[in-house]
Amino acid sequence: MAAVTLRDPELGAARLRAAAHIELGAISANVSRIREIVGPAQVMAVVKAEGYGHGLVQSARAAQAGGASWLGVAFLEEALMLRAAGIGGRILCWLAVPGEPLGEAVMADVDLSASAPWMVAEIANAALTVGRVARVHLKIDTGLSRGGAVAADWSELVVAALSAEAEGYLKIVGVWSHLVHGDQPTHPTTARQIAAFSEALDFAWREGAHPEVRHLANSGGLLCVPDARFDLVRAGLAVYGLSPIPHERSSEAFGLRPAMTLTARLALTKEVPAGTGVSYDHRYTTTEATKLGLVPMGYADGIDRKAANAADVLIRGRSGNIRRTISGTICMDQFIVDLGPDPADDFAAGDEVVLFGPGDQGEPTAQDWADALGTISYEIVTRIGVRVPRVYEGA
Repeated sequence: MAAVTLRDPELGAARLRAAAHIELGAISANVSRIREIVGPAQVMAVVKAEGYGHGLVQSARAAQAGGASWLGVAFLEEALMLRAAGIGGRILCWLAVPGEPLGEAVMADVDLSASAPWMVAEIANAALTVGRVARVHLKIDTGLSRGGAVAADWSELVVAALSAEAEGYLKIVGVWSHLVHGDQPTHPTTARQIAAFSEALDFAWREGAHPEVRHLANSGGLLCVPDARFDLVRAGLAVYGLSPIPHERSSEAFGLRPAMTLTARLALTKEVPAGTGVSYDHRYTTTEATKLGLVPMGYADGIDRKAANAADVLIRGRSGNIRRTISGTICMDQFIVDLGPDPADDFAAGDEVVLFGPGDQGEPTAQDWADALGTISYEIVTRIGVRVPRVYEGA
């Protein structure tokens, strides 16, 4: 992923064909706001998947500046990239397959998660090999049926970890799980999960495990389910200013600000007559003489083909701004917007197109795009591809 930090963002971005502008100050402020909401619980900023598309290292630094005391990633290489960039503090890595080089994680002072005895064994072997004690979080499956040991296997996992701890290979520092309906605080499954998590914690404590942190809540849970906060919350989407329950409560209502604005510049404009078919399969046909604008972004950049004739963009012209719906099929590298017939709308090549942003100036938001495409805002921001430079503002 190309990363650009600009001394003069407006001047620099004007030279780019397309860019994802990342407001680092918004990430820091969002984490600070989350801390206010969940205190005294600590905040883990989840920066997996390139910081939800915002940039792994840059998002991590901004989150720590906002007060995040932990960082969370899915994969080992993400954790090692953070360490290689000089990122300190606690990092939890939670997803691995047999045979991964866990010794590198132990040497890099990365916490690891275990959901089964085989993972405990591999962590212990890695710790023995590198001559360091590994830090481990045991995961209990409280109902998501994804990672974690089911209730029937929990005792085996705890006993295996305690045995390895007694031999000096690892230290159990966390117990955790993940909510099914974190974005639905009144769902009965949420209460059942909290109860199951508490039972698992009680068993582990009785057996002799004394974790320093217990964590269950994701963004939805930390914002909406106070009983799920425990010692540590894992803030993902909320770090980047997007609401996990957008149709009930907006980002603004939570005091969060979306950090990404996705822009491009018109590559071409041209006038066409009524009845002109547009793009592959002519899924859009002009109804009157009009001007078309060519936007140099496509599905190879993460612009979903379902956005055709559905999602809006904002075009900034010299005579004003207009919102228009994408016209016709999204191509690999480009799409078309019908700019309209009004000669007063003097749009030309080089004019800025805002696909989504915070919504401050009438542009669509990532949530608007999610609604148009029948998906979630997580998917909108994380899919923006590596050809799109990230422009970091407020670094």
